[in-house]
Amino acid sequence: MSIIEAGGLVKQYGDVRALDGFDLEVKPGQIVGLIGPNGSGKTTALNAMLGLNHVDSGSLSVLGREPMSQRAEMMQDVAYIADTGILPSWMKVSDLLNYVAAIHPKFDIDRAQERLSHTEIRQNKRVRVLSKGMHVQLHLAIVLAIDAPLLVLDEPTLGLDILYRQQFYDAVLNDYFNEERSILVTTHEVREIENILTDVVFIHRGRAVLTTSMSDIAKNFVKLTANETVSLPAEPLTVRKSLAGTEYIFDGVSREALAEHFAGSGALSTPNLAELFVAVVEPKQGGNQ
Repeated sequence: MSIIEAGGLVKQYGDVRALDGFDLEVKPGQIVGLIGPNGSGKTTALNAMLGLNHVDSGSLSVLGREPMSQRAEMMQDVAYIADTGILPSWMKVSDLLNYVAAIHPKFDIDRAQERLSHTEIRQNKRVRVLSKGMHVQLHLAIVLAIDAPLLVLDEPTLGLDILYRQQFYDAVLNDYFNEERSILVTTHEVREIENILTDVVFIHRGRAVLTTSMSDIAKNFVKLTANETVSLPAEPLTVRKSLAGTEYIFDGVSREALAEHFAGSGALSTPNLAELFVAVVEPKQGGNQ
């Protein structure tokens, strides 16, 4: 059974179509990055999956449940960290842990306390006095102490310094993820997550414009960097100028064929996610620059 199955989701806000036939499938053991700019439909899609809003049409199932009508049952098996602080600021850390233990049947308070013992967070402190980094550490300790098959991360490290961001993703990989669990993550810091993803979905104007595994990116896409004008054996997705030279990104062109064609007059590599996203959603964007 797929963890998330979304087919043809449509959501309209007045004249704005936030989702325009959006498709997504997340299977057990996948870490899927949902990548898109502001206004692309990411938040609308996530809210629908979390049962926070309805869609106008399409099919949606999360852990075999309908998110809106079965939200209470579904959320017992879903852990969620958002980009904004949603923990009650007036509570002491110890009271918060006891509260979660009282309302969530799958929360292991001992596990949460053990994780917090390795941080500078003191349980007699109120949430409101914690720094941004500590706030995320506390939220993470709670989430990782819940036995949930799905973890949803919505810009979870926004505002954190590089050390906290690295610690966050290390904890998620080492203490949560396994072949039976899945993670859906959105972030603007694409480069910091691309090495942990198994799959990626690019969303643009409410549609999934690219759905692929990370391993298939290296097979299907190639970047050529050349210091001079070169003849091209195929039409590139995009052409951009950089300090290294002119960069061309190709889709479905053999790396071996390109290497033979250019015979050392250009460097071949795999585009990173940021480069690939721009190439897919803004074709030929840099061709005349």
